[in-house]
Amino acid sequence: MSDNQISRLMGGSPLWVLVRLVILSVVIGVIMSALGLDPLNILESLQRLVHGLFGFGFEAVEKLWRYFLLGAVVVVPLWLIMRVAQRGK
Repeated sequence: MSDNQISRLMGGSPLWVLVRLVILSVVIGVIMSALGLDPLNILESLQRLVHGLFGFGFEAVEKLWRYFLLGAVVVVPLWLIMRVAQRGK
């Protein structure tokens, strides 16, 4: 691949994309830490969700909905910002 194709694929120069991803990861990490979440806690929560799906029926659906909303609060605005930013080019 040429440099131009790599830049197009990544959305900019690879180094700049890496710097942005590192900064975004730190910011999201600080926010999640403030919420009392850490990687092990998230995995344990997901494990409890899977067990709940088989054991508690509608309560598990409610938990799934909450996980969906928690993720959507981060994912949807980021997606929207990325779409708007790409449209401006």
